[in-house]
Amino acid sequence: MAHDALPDLTAFDAVLFDLDGVLTPTAEVHMHAWQSMFEELFAAWDITPPYTERDYFDHLDGKKRYDGVASLLRSRDVEVPWGDPSDDPAADTVCGIGNRKNAVFERVLRAEGIAAYPGSLRLLDVLGAAGTPVAVVSSSKNAEEVLAAAGIRERFAVVMDGVIAERDHLASKPAPDVFVEAARMLGVDPARSAAVEDALSGVQSAAAGGFALVVGVDRGAGAEALAEAGAHVVVQDLEEFVR
Repeated sequence: MAHDALPDLTAFDAVLFDLDGVLTPTAEVHMHAWQSMFEELFAAWDITPPYTERDYFDHLDGKKRYDGVASLLRSRDVEVPWGDPSDDPAADTVCGIGNRKNAVFERVLRAEGIAAYPGSLRLLDVLGAAGTPVAVVSSSKNAEEVLAAAGIRERFAVVMDGVIAERDHLASKPAPDVFVEAARMLGVDPARSAAVEDALSGVQSAAAGGFALVVGVDRGAGAEALAEAGAHVVVQDLEEFVR
């Protein structure tokens, strides 16, 4: 879509951003961590068919960690006890498996660091200059750590993350709960605000929450799939909104 055909995001009461894959390329770290962990698990448990990149987009991307584990295992007709978030990463429970993946993610993040997408930073600069409130809406429990590592935590008055979602018993994306709650925390009406997502489940969440504009950022999910999930516009990079 041509730049001049895109909506002016400063015209909305607020813009709510997903984190992984929208503001920072942490989705790639998550993808690598999930793949490493599930390939090892599938081999140990003789689970077929093998894990593929499509599994990430269909079952894991945008969801709370444990919901993603349960969804992917269910796709292979595997059921394990849910367990507890305090489970050891070696535990063969949904929570233990999720914690196993998180250990890999944290190790990579600390070793390699993270930087925000340049185009996303430029858009945040434009919104900041216009006084447009911004928030982060992430399913990740690592959101605060990622934002701090990228040096952009102070830009956001509200960070709605997996820690808050679990504490307040909010349903995972694609349910609208986390986006709606973030708008409430920010003091804005979804019907006058914009949401930006790269995950199909996240786009569905924002659309179900009644946001005036849902922007899909195509980092691999596919423009057509994002549009079908409810995105009003789809871009390759958020710099396309910078005029």
